[in-house]
Amino acid sequence: MRYLVLEMGARGIGHITHLTRIAPPAVGLVLNVGTAHVGEFGGREQIAKAKGELVEALPADGLAILNADDPLVAAMASRTSARVLTFGVETDADVRALAVTVDASGRASFTLAASGTEARVALSLHGVHHVSNALAAAAVAIGLGAGVDRTAAALSRAVLVASGRMEVTDRPDGVRIVNDAFNANPDSMKAAFTALEAMAGGRRTVAVLGEMKELGADADEEHRQVGRLVAAVGIDVLIAVGGDDARAMADAAQRDNPQLEVVGARDRDHALTLARDLIEAGDIVLVKGSHSVELEHTALCLAQDTASAVR
Repeated sequence: MRYLVLEMGARGIGHITHLTRIAPPAVGLVLNVGTAHVGEFGGREQIAKAKGELVEALPADGLAILNADDPLVAAMASRTSARVLTFGVETDADVRALAVTVDASGRASFTLAASGTEARVALSLHGVHHVSNALAAAAVAIGLGAGVDRTAAALSRAVLVASGRMEVTDRPDGVRIVNDAFNANPDSMKAAFTALEAMAGGRRTVAVLGEMKELGADADEEHRQVGRLVAAVGIDVLIAVGGDDARAMADAAQRDNPQLEVVGARDRDHALTLARDLIEAGDIVLVKGSHSVELEHTALCLAQDTASAVR
C-alpha cells in the first residue's frame, strides 16, 4: 500500500481544519508544540489548539501518532476517536528510544523499542534532537504494520535530503560548517547548540545567528535567553545578524560571558564578510536564523570557500 505524506501548516486557528477538508488524513502525526509562530498564535496553548485540529479530523479507523514527551501533544489523545500510538524518549510511550548515545559528530544511536521487540538504530543525521523525529517516523511505520527490525534498518539508512537543516560540510582547511539556517525559533536554537557542543570536541566554535521572527511581545526576552545560552554553552565567537533583536541577543551573551567575542552584522552579506575575517582553520561554525534573514546564503558561501568543499 502507498501513502501520500503531507505537511499541514498553520498560522492560526482553523487553518488545519480547512486543509483536512481538502485532504482528509488517515494518519495524523503531531511532533511537538513549540514556539514557532508563537507571536502569530498568541501562546503555546493556542498553537496546541490549532495543531490538535489534525487528530480531530481523523476517522474512527484512523491512526493518531502523538509525542508523549510533550504534555500539550499527549493531551490531544482526548480529541480524537482514532487509535492513538505514542512515541517518546523520556516517557513510557508505545514506541521508545532507549540507551541513546551521541558520537563525536553529533550523530545519535539508540535502541528502538516497541511491541516487546528491540532493534538498534544508528542515525546519520547530526543532532540528538533527531531521535524524537526518528521515533515519530518509526511510530507511523509500526502503526501501519511494519516490523521493528525493518523500521530500525530503514532509519539507519535515512539521509538528509533538505538543505539548511543541520547540513554539515567539512572544508579542506578543517573548518566544519553546520548549516541550520532554514529557520529558527527558541527551541530549535537550543537543539542546534546541543548539536554544536557534541560536535565541537575542543574546537573553536563560531555561531552566526540571525533574528528569530514571529515571537510577538516576547521577542526581546526570547533573544536575550538565546544570548544567555550562547554564553552558557561556551561558544567562542558570536556574529549576531539583524536589528534590535539581534542586539538584544548579543548584549545578553556579552554580559554573561565578557570573554566572548561578539560582533553585529546588518544582513546576510555583512555576516558573510565578518565570518570570513573571523573564522580560523579548524573552527566549527553554526549558521542559523529565521528564513527571512537569508543566512542559508551565508552558510552556502562559507561551505564553498577554500576551493571545493568535501562532505
